[in-house]
This record gives sequence, C-alpha cells and structure tokens, in this order.
Amino acid sequence: MDLNFPTEETIAAVASAVAPGQGGIAVIRISGSFSKQAAQSIINIPGHQTWGSHKILYGHVLDQKTKTHIDEVLILIMDAPRSFTGENVVEIHCHGGLITVNRILEELLDQPYIRRALPGEFSQRAVLNGRLNLTQAEAIHDLISAKSKKAAQLAIAGIDGDINVEINTLRNKLLELLSEIEARIDFEDDLPPLNKNKLIKSLENINQELNQLIIDAKQGCLIKNGLKVAIIGLPNVGKSSLLNLLSKREKAIVTEFPGTTRDLLESEIIIEGIPITLVDTAGIRMTEDIVESIGISRSQKALITADVVLLIFDISVGWNKENQELLDQIPKEIPRLLIGNKVDLKQQKDKLKSDVLISAMNGDGEKELVRELLKICGATQTQGIAIALNERQLDLVRASSKALNRVLEEETKQLPWDFWTIDLRQAIKNLGELTGDEISEALLDRIFSRFCIGK
Repeated sequence: MDLNFPTEETIAAVASAVAPGQGGIAVIRISGSFSKQAAQSIINIPGHQTWGSHKILYGHVLDQKTKTHIDEVLILIMDAPRSFTGENVVEIHCHGGLITVNRILEELLDQPYIRRALPGEFSQRAVLNGRLNLTQAEAIHDLISAKSKKAAQLAIAGIDGDINVEINTLRNKLLELLSEIEARIDFEDDLPPLNKNKLIKSLENINQELNQLIIDAKQGCLIKNGLKVAIIGLPNVGKSSLLNLLSKREKAIVTEFPGTTRDLLESEIIIEGIPITLVDTAGIRMTEDIVESIGISRSQKALITADVVLLIFDISVGWNKENQELLDQIPKEIPRLLIGNKVDLKQQKDKLKSDVLISAMNGDGEKELVRELLKICGATQTQGIAIALNERQLDLVRASSKALNRVLEEETKQLPWDFWTIDLRQAIKNLGELTGDEISEALLDRIFSRFCIGK
C-alpha cells in the first residue's frame, strides 16, 4: 500500500474502557510529533527522570490554571517507529473512572498543537505507517468485540496475519495467470501456445478456495455475532423454565399462573463457543389485560426478527389449534424447533409432533435440545474454521468469485483473451482492496470510522 495521507497532527484520546466506579486504571494515548511536549506541558515529573524512549516515568498531572494535582500517573514513552502507530506515542496511565480521566484529556486538548482523535484513527495511522496491514487492524477490532473464546481465537489468527497470507497467495496466483494471458496477447507469435485446459483448471481451483472462504465466513459470523433465539409458546407451557435451564440461573420468574411474563426477557449464554441471546417472550394469547397485550405485541415482533425460534408446548396437554396458529406465525425462512415440555408428567400426548422432548423443570432432554439447536443453525460446522472474514472482506471475496465465474463463462463462449483479462483484473483488484494493497483514502476513512475512539 503506497499512501501519503496527512498524519502530521498530534492526536489524543482515551484508549481504555471508562465507566463510573469501574476500572482501577485508565489509559490516555497521545500520538504524533508533539506527543512528548503535550504530556510534559501538563505533567510534573519529580527528581531527575529523563523522557527517553521505552521508559516509564512517575509524576502528577496538574490543573494548568490552579496548579493543583489532578491525579498521580505513570507515563509510558515510545518513540517512532517503535510504537503502535509508528509515530511518537505517549501513554498516560491514570486512575479509572470518569471525572479524572476526562479532566486529564481536557488538559491535553487545551494545548494548541493537539486535537481529539477520530474513531479508529490510531489504528488507521498504524496501517498508513506500515506497522499493521489492513486485515490485522480489522482483526484488532474483532478481538476487542469478541464474545467468546473461539471468536477471540479467530481474531488472533487475523492479527497474526493469516488472512493476509491466504488472500495474497490467491491474488498472486491470479497475477501469474493474468501475466501469462497478457503475454500471449502482446507476443503470441514469439511464445509457445498457452495450455488453456491447465489455465481453466487453475482458475477453478482458485475459485473453489474463494468459495470455501465464503462458506467459512458465513459460519464465522455465528461465532462473531452469535444468535438470537426466541422462546415462544402459549402461556404456562414452560418458556421461563427453559430460559432458566439454559441460562443456569433463575433469570425469569416462574409461577403456576399463566401470563407471568409480561415483557421480553433476555439472557446471554455461550454454547459450544457460539454466543446466544435467549429471548423469553410473553405467552401469546388473546387477553384484555393492557400490560400483557403490550408484552404479547413485543413477543410477536421478536418472533419475526429471531435467527432461530424455539416453540415450546405442553406435551401433557398435547398439540392443539392455538399451537398450530402460533407455528403458522413463524416466517418460513426462520429455522424452528418444536419442543415438547413436561415429559416428567405421566400424561404425555403428541410425542411425534416434537423435535425434542424435555423437562424444563428437572433438565431431562437438555443435551439433545442443545445438540439440535446447534445443528439447525449450522453451528456444528464451525469447529474446523481457522480464519473468518468480516462483512467487508466477505463482500470482496464474493465479488472476486463472481469475476472468476465470468471468466469461466467467457471460456465457454470462446471469447478472445482480452475479455478474460478484464474480469481477472477485477478479481485481483478486489482482493487487493481486501488486504489494503489497492485502497483509496475515502475507503480507508470509511473502514476505520466504524472503530471506537481511542482504538
């Protein structure tokens, strides 16, 4: 990537999570040529400590108007290029919370030669200065956002450069094929004939690898983003008991009276490395209770926005008209499981109607339910995934695969080599945009604008 975007300004931002009463330590990061001057202007360093690179200093941040202490801090100094951004970087490690952190940042931003960092600007500068490639920077974003160990492992693979290596390998193969074709266009009489069958086979193999990346990316989305699973059913069939069973805690109130759950109740869990948001809904029925009606309306909305629906019914009562009407409300494209609950009771009806039989009260059938849930959403196919693309990267791989499909169509139509090169160049360009080898300033700004400030 050969870009010369302006990064002369010195920037500062809070680089750690900040919340009232939480976090013993917070970090404020400064990057740019005036980093040391900015820190020195607000910090009093006792004794004879020197501001050398890769040293940790001790001092106090001062209110520049009253000259009183704001906080006791440690200062970490990293001179270019041995820093995250490749620029001069100073990190101020202060006490956590909101008030002190913001006061220190305000003192810094009062300096005339420093401004607040834009979202993702530290990572963007790291890419521009060659400290990270684009896929590594995006993987840092994924690591911070990871909701499970598996998601974190995939992010680390991206930081280690596995995505970049994989895409560059495919891109280089396409560049070699393109050069072979263009050589025949320009010097056909001076070179031996091109083995078209071998060329087609190479293109098919590369396209197959791209398609595997697409399949892995779809499964990787489950690991990264998780699933929203709605638990629906008539009143008093065991929805809240099922939520409590899967959550391993008393998240929902359970009573013998229908209509106890009046609103949506969510619980975050991890199953086999997949983050899952369970949504316990109000029992859907006709009612004149205004509050319960509002809960039922929200349940119906949750029903059509879920990734998977668990429709639970009372097997001791059996499948009835109301259950069928509820089943008919589930959009056909949404996977669903029919769960027969209360198998602990002696009276059981309509066993064959169930995909899974359980007792939400004593846990019977829980393992089978989890297995079927993971199977129906495709989560059982995530174990062998080594790398996972984000949405931007996935779109570019799809576009590259479509371009190669067009090349293969051109071969069947016996079109000249010139037609092949157009789509081959497009496929190569898409993969270069994925890795950052071919990218514009506007596109780079758009990518990093999704990052949080301080990243």
